[in-house]
Amino acid sequence: MFGRLFTDHPRSVGESYVEHARTAAHFGVTMLVGGAACLVHAVVPAWCTRTGSDTVRKLHGEMSRRNSAAVAEGSALVYEI
Repeated sequence: MFGRLFTDHPRSVGESYVEHARTAAHFGVTMLVGGAACLVHAVVPAWCTRTGSDTVRKLHGEMSRRNSAAVAEGSALVYEI
């Protein structure tokens, strides 16, 4: 049960629990900041005009690099958060 909840998925993407937690937290905080900027933009369209799309592009680039590294290392699973 412990392994299924905490270690199976991180191991399947070649990470320890702590490494995976750090990565997932980074993605989560980045998405929260980008989402907050989108909400600000919804109220005042002249503000944060690129922050949301820049955030999505940044996270997509990071995920693509992680997937490329996983494939190069022979991982059978494409990286998911």
